[in-house]
Amino acid sequence: MRRSLVSGKPILLTTQITTHLRRSMSTIATEPRSPSNTRLGWIGTGVMGLSMCTHLLKAGYTLTIFTRTQSKAQSLLDLGAKWALSPSSVASQSDVVFSIVGYPSDVRHVMLHSTSGALSGLNSGGILVDMTTSDPSLAVEISSAATGKGCFSVDAPVSGGDRGARNGTLSIFAGGNKKVIETLSPIFNILGKVNYMGESGKGQFAKLGNQITIASTMVGLVEGMIYAHKAGLDLPLFLDAISTGAAGSKSLDLYGSRILKRDFEAGFYVNHFVKDLGICLRECQNMGIALPGLALAQQLYVSLQAHGEGDLGTQALVLAIERLNNVSLPASFN
Repeated sequence: MRRSLVSGKPILLTTQITTHLRRSMSTIATEPRSPSNTRLGWIGTGVMGLSMCTHLLKAGYTLTIFTRTQSKAQSLLDLGAKWALSPSSVASQSDVVFSIVGYPSDVRHVMLHSTSGALSGLNSGGILVDMTTSDPSLAVEISSAATGKGCFSVDAPVSGGDRGARNGTLSIFAGGNKKVIETLSPIFNILGKVNYMGESGKGQFAKLGNQITIASTMVGLVEGMIYAHKAGLDLPLFLDAISTGAAGSKSLDLYGSRILKRDFEAGFYVNHFVKDLGICLRECQNMGIALPGLALAQQLYVSLQAHGEGDLGTQALVLAIERLNNVSLPASFN
C-alpha cells in the first residue's frame, strides 16, 4: 500500500495496475485498424473464406491462416498468407482472428478448445470475429470467455453467398461492443457492408432472420418456375420478366439462371442451410412463435439430404419440388 500523490490518501497498488491494464486494453482495442497496425488471422478457407481472405491479402493485410485441408488454401499461401498449425497458433500471431466454419460445434472447437482454440492463444486486447452462422447463445458464451481473458468477441455472420464473397459485397450482421466493431469497419468494408445489430448474439439473430426470409423466398421462386413451366411459358423469358417487378429478389438474381442451367454447385451448401434453419426453429420454440413457412422450407431441404443431395447448393431445392410434381424443368444454357 502507498499514498496517492494527488490526494495523499492510501490506495492499493493493485487497483492502479488494474486500472492501467483496463485503459491499455481499451486503447489497443479501439485504435483504428489498418494493414500497418493490425495482424489478421483466419480460420476456415472454404467456399466463402477463400474469397474473403483473398480480398484482405490484396488490401495489404498480413494474414495467418488455418484450415483443415492445407492444400485448399494454397492460392492464399501463394499470395503471401502464412500457415499455422492450429487456431491457437493463428491467434498467437494475430491481433484480430476471424473464423467462418461449418457448424456451431466447429465454432466452439476452433474458438474455445482449452489448448488448440483461438482464445487460448490470443493476447490481451485481441479480438475474435466469428462469421459463421451459429447459435446466438454460443456467441454470448464466446464473448463472456473473451472478456474473462481481457479480449473482445464479435459475432458477424454474413449473407450474399459465394458471389457476394467474390465481389466483396457481403451483408455483415455484427453483434458486440459497438466501438470495437467501428474500429473493425475498415476491414469489414473490404468484404462488404457491415450492419451493427446490437449486443453479443444480435448479429446471429439478424442472420437467422435473414435465413428465414431466404427460405420462403426460395420456395416461392422454385414454385413459380414449376408453375410457369407447366403453363407452357418460356422460363428464361419468364424470369427476366418478373425480375424487374415485385417478384424480383436477390435469390432470383443469384439462383434463377443457375437453376435453368441445372447448375447445382454449392455457393451455399444444402447441409449448412438445413443447419441454419434448424437453429431458427429452435429459437422459434424458445420464443414461443410459429413460422409455418420456415418449417415447410426446412422439411423440403431435409428431403434433399435424404436423397443424398446435401452437398449441392441451395438452388437444388428445385429437385425436391420437381419430385413432388413428377416434372423436370428443361435445361437452358442461353
